[in-house]
Amino acid sequence: MKDPKSIMPAAFVSFRSRWGAAVAAQTQQTSNPTVWLTEWAPEPRDVYWNNLSIPFVSLTVRRLIIGVAFFFLNFFYVIPIAFVQTLANLEGIEKALPFLEPFIETPSIKSFIQGFLPGLALKIFLILLPTILMFMSQFEGLVSQSSLERRTASKYFIFLFFNVFLGSIVTGSALEQLNTYLHQSANDIPRVIGVAIPMKATFFITYVMVDGWTGVALEVLRLRAFIMFHLKNFFLVKTEKDREEAMDPGSICLYWSEPRIQLYFLLGLVYAVVTPLLLPFILVFFALAYVVYRHQIINVYNQRYESGAQFWPNVHLRIITALIVSQLLLLGLLSTKGLEEATPALLVLPVLTIWFHKYCKHRYEPAFVRNPLQEVMRKDTLERARERNFDLKAYLADAYLHPVFKSNEVDKFYVADDPGAVEVIVPTKRRSRRITPVQSEDGGSDRLSVMESVQER
Repeated sequence: MKDPKSIMPAAFVSFRSRWGAAVAAQTQQTSNPTVWLTEWAPEPRDVYWNNLSIPFVSLTVRRLIIGVAFFFLNFFYVIPIAFVQTLANLEGIEKALPFLEPFIETPSIKSFIQGFLPGLALKIFLILLPTILMFMSQFEGLVSQSSLERRTASKYFIFLFFNVFLGSIVTGSALEQLNTYLHQSANDIPRVIGVAIPMKATFFITYVMVDGWTGVALEVLRLRAFIMFHLKNFFLVKTEKDREEAMDPGSICLYWSEPRIQLYFLLGLVYAVVTPLLLPFILVFFALAYVVYRHQIINVYNQRYESGAQFWPNVHLRIITALIVSQLLLLGLLSTKGLEEATPALLVLPVLTIWFHKYCKHRYEPAFVRNPLQEVMRKDTLERARERNFDLKAYLADAYLHPVFKSNEVDKFYVADDPGAVEVIVPTKRRSRRITPVQSEDGGSDRLSVMESVQER
């Protein structure tokens, strides 16, 4: 604590009222825009302490480096994607490896290669990708776990869009129709690509079954967590505290589960008109995912932090992107079918979708990034009337204390003995309904559920 090198170039400033915090966080403090940069602080459990020591000047350089690295990662990942697409073409395999022809022509082997091998191989290539993207987001210098997950989810969706969706269509078309590309004029190439979109419907059906259906089943079984628990219990568990840590179910990883759901949503929109046969497979996935993930979130996973629905604007943007992509691809497909006269009438669809996005962005997005002064004044007034004995100073004493200085008590902010008590912070451990504190009847939303703080750099 006395080492000057341990002082971080960031601070958490606490206020006696929500109104003061809102004014400080949402206004410019000095005429020099590079001094006293303020923003809303994340919830205490949401802070990613490792990145608070990064100087503000180096953040831009780090993001530039990660942007370039992410571009090349996207570019070079097309190579394994193209290899996966060759697995869907038996003729290509037989020409490249003629000695495998008797083995490939076996009915059972042929059905497996055409049906499940491409989707399974692609799934294997994507296993380590979310971890790599999370490491890249951490290198960028984001200071909260929720922002790390949002940034990683954006990267993962971009990757799935360009490599899994567009990459499968373009590389699959190029490999399957290479002879056609070489022996026709350049004006006919867009027509061939337009025809290739419905041709890849079979691949995406198998991909939804392998990645989506199997992923939901594995989510119920939790084989990885089961195996890891027994390994930890056999080698590491010495005390009851060790056993409790080994049984920790963790939290749902939004940075890899949410982009996958967005990809299936995109596939459903694109193929709803082109190949409706894909829709039942996607509907089955969404039905199973709703039942399974609802149960897992309520009864299994722990809630690591509370971000105040900061994820939703990114989800909305990706939904709008999927709508626009599906409309543009439909226009391109109709133009290849000799229906050029219908194309101008459909141009209004992407225009109206973009206008709707702009309207929602200006109308509703401020509610996710700013705190209205009218609302904070109302909450301050209600708190002074209802919580006259609330000791704010005692709560603020160690709310943003570095974890290394805190005790190991897990339920520090959780009052389970008093059935009428209300937790100050969202509980960190999943409890049964019989011992979970009951919400107060006088308006739980007006409680000081999350500390109003501002981060200063």
